[in-house]
Amino acid sequence: MTATSTTFRNPVLSGFHPDPSICRVGDDYYLVCSSFEYFPGVPIFHSRDLVNWRQIGNVLDRPGQLRLPPDTHASRGIFAPTIRHHDGRFWMITTDVTLGRHLLVTAIDPAGPWSDPVYFDLPHVDPSLAWDDNDDCWLTVSGVESYRVDPQAGTILEGPVPMWSGTGGQYPEAPHLYRIGEWWYLLVSEGGTHTGHAVSIARSRSIRGPFEPGPVNPFLTHRSMRRTVQATGHADLVQAGDGSWWMVLLGIRAKGQWPPYHVLGRETFLVPVRWVDGWPVVDPVEEVMAAPAGSPPALAPSPDAGGYREDFDGGELSPRWISLRHRPRTSWSLTERPGWLILHADGTTLDRAGATLVAHRQLHHDCRASVRVDPGTGRAGLTLRLDEAHHYDLEVADGTVRVIGRVGPFRQVFGERQVPPGPVTLTISTRTHNLLPPTATAADQAAAPGAPFGVRPSACDMVTFAVNTEQGPVVLAELDGRYLSTEVAAGFTGRVFGLYVTDGSAAFNWFDYQPVATGAPGASTTP
Repeated sequence: MTATSTTFRNPVLSGFHPDPSICRVGDDYYLVCSSFEYFPGVPIFHSRDLVNWRQIGNVLDRPGQLRLPPDTHASRGIFAPTIRHHDGRFWMITTDVTLGRHLLVTAIDPAGPWSDPVYFDLPHVDPSLAWDDNDDCWLTVSGVESYRVDPQAGTILEGPVPMWSGTGGQYPEAPHLYRIGEWWYLLVSEGGTHTGHAVSIARSRSIRGPFEPGPVNPFLTHRSMRRTVQATGHADLVQAGDGSWWMVLLGIRAKGQWPPYHVLGRETFLVPVRWVDGWPVVDPVEEVMAAPAGSPPALAPSPDAGGYREDFDGGELSPRWISLRHRPRTSWSLTERPGWLILHADGTTLDRAGATLVAHRQLHHDCRASVRVDPGTGRAGLTLRLDEAHHYDLEVADGTVRVIGRVGPFRQVFGERQVPPGPVTLTISTRTHNLLPPTATAADQAAAPGAPFGVRPSACDMVTFAVNTEQGPVVLAELDGRYLSTEVAAGFTGRVFGLYVTDGSAAFNWFDYQPVATGAPGASTTP
C-alpha cells in the first residue's frame, strides 16, 4: 500500500465515498460521507492515522432517522454530511434533498446509536456546524450564508447572515467555519463537483464577517491540469494531535482517452496542509504523497486494501452493505437458512425503484466479484449498477443464466447458458487493460484495433460476465464499461455490485470481492 514509511497512498477511501467531513477526538479521527439514495445512510469511519479507515457503522441506520420515499430519484436523498465533536457529543448534520430539509442527529458513541433527527427547514445544501466563543451554534449552508440556531430544538435564532461566497465560481458549496487562533476561517468549494472543482478560503476576526479572501484562491484545484486525480474539492480541515494539519477532500480518477470516464464515483483523498503567513497551502493531490517531515502517519495495512469475503454467518449484515432507499426486514433474512442470505422480491425489475438489492461498493478499477446463489424458483443474480437506467445484470432463472444490459432506453440480452438446478456461482469482473476480449474476431480488430464491437480505444474498462460450470468458468459476454460511468449516466454516485432478486426468493451462500493484479485474468491491485 505504501512506497516508504514517509508516504501514503490516495485515495484513503476508494470507491463511492464522496463529500468527506472529518473531526478528531484525542487520538481518534472520524469521517462521514454522502450516501444519496442508499440505505442505511451516511457511512462513518474511524482511524488512528488518517490513512487507514475502518467503517464502524452508518449514522442513519433505521427508518425513524431516514425514510426515503420509494420514488426517490437516483442521486437524490442524502447530500453532504458534516461531523463535529462539541461538548462531549458527536453532531452530524446533512440534507435530505428529497424532503428539502436539513437533519441533525447526535451521539455519545460515534458507532451509535445516533438520536432521532432534529429538522431545520432552511434552503440550500451542505450544512455545517460551528460554535462561537459564546457557545452559540452557527449553521452554514451553500450559497454561502449562515444562521444562528438552537441545535436541540431545531429553531432559527438569527439569519440568514451573508458570508463570503468564493471567487465567483459556480455553485459555492461545502462551507466550513473554523476558529484557528484569532481568526475565523471559511473554507468554500466552488466550480461544480466535476473537473472545474476548486477549494478557496477567507478569514475574519468575527464569525459574522466581513471575510478577507486568501492571497491565492483557489488554493487547490486541478482544473485544466494533466493529473491523475481530478475534480478536487468539497474539503474539510483537521488538526492532528502533533499539531500538523491535514485536509480531506473528494476527487475522481477517470480512465480512458478523451473524454475520460470515471466509474467508481467520487472518492476520499488526503493531503497535508502547511500554513504560510496565516493561510493554508497544499500541494496538488497525488496517488502517492509524502507525509509532513517529522510526522508520517502510522501505516498499518488497511482492512480494505485487499479483498473482502462475506459468508453470511452472522446475525446482522455488515455496515458496508447498502440497499436502495430502504431495507424492509421482510425483504431479507440471515436466519431462515443459516449461513445464507435470503432475499425476497419487493419489485419485479432493477429498471425501476423498489427492487430488493443488497450491494457492495466497487472499490478498485480492476476487480472481481463472485457470488454463490441458489435461485430456487425465483429470479436473482449479481448486478453492476450505477442507477435504474444504467446497470449490467448476471441473472439466473428457470435454469438459464443470462447477461442483461440496460443503458438508457435500451435493454438487451448479450449472452446466456443453461445450468442445472441448484446453486450456481456467478462472477462479474472489470479490467482497464487489454480491452479487446479474447473472443474478438479479425473483423473486430480491423474495425477498431485493440477494441471489440462497441468499444473504442477511449473506453475506461471492460466488464466480463462468467458462470462456473463442471468444465470451469465460462465467459458469457464482455461489455464496454463506459455506459456505467458518471459521464454517460450523470449523477453523484459510483458503481456497486448488488445481490438482487426480482421474482420470488433466492438464497446467497457467500459473496467474494477481490482486486485483481494488472495482467491477470479479470484485471490491478492499485485501489
